[in-house]
Amino acid sequence: MFFTTQDRRWKFRGRPWHTRRESGFTYIVLLAIVAAMGFVLATAGEVWHMALKREKEQELLFIGDQFRRALNLYNLHTPGNGRRYPLSLEELLKDPRYPGVQRYLRKIYTDPITGSTQWGLIKGPSGEIFGVHSLSEDEPVKKSGFSLVDARFEGRNKYSDWVFMPDQGQGSGRVLKKP
Repeated sequence: MFFTTQDRRWKFRGRPWHTRRESGFTYIVLLAIVAAMGFVLATAGEVWHMALKREKEQELLFIGDQFRRALNLYNLHTPGNGRRYPLSLEELLKDPRYPGVQRYLRKIYTDPITGSTQWGLIKGPSGEIFGVHSLSEDEPVKKSGFSLVDARFEGRNKYSDWVFMPDQGQGSGRVLKKP
């Protein structure tokens, strides 16, 4: 292709004068699109964060129920006439009262809210563990609509107020303390 001198000048000088004024409008439209995308992404992030928090709450309720069941089974399987609860969570992994392997939990679960294996313990006067709770002071999303066994969690303002303990431990007449 052959260019004339006039064509080359036009190419090297840049755009014609009437397209230069339109470039500011394109920039403003581009900024508006970027701002709209940022708003949509921020909203999506907030929704995703709330969904993740609800999922962690469901996991906490499941794990707490596993601890509740394990504590209840440990108490029910006490040899002899007396009943007692474990002195440590590790006793739920392998019951020292039996010569064979007797397990009530497969592992000490990680608290899904704090990400730690440390749990708050509800202990009796002799150091027995009657219940567990999360150490998180965060406010839960779920405030109502709990199952019957977790009905006492309604209206609680912190995850640490969600105490998982068997009903037999409450009715035993022992004094419970939160360390």
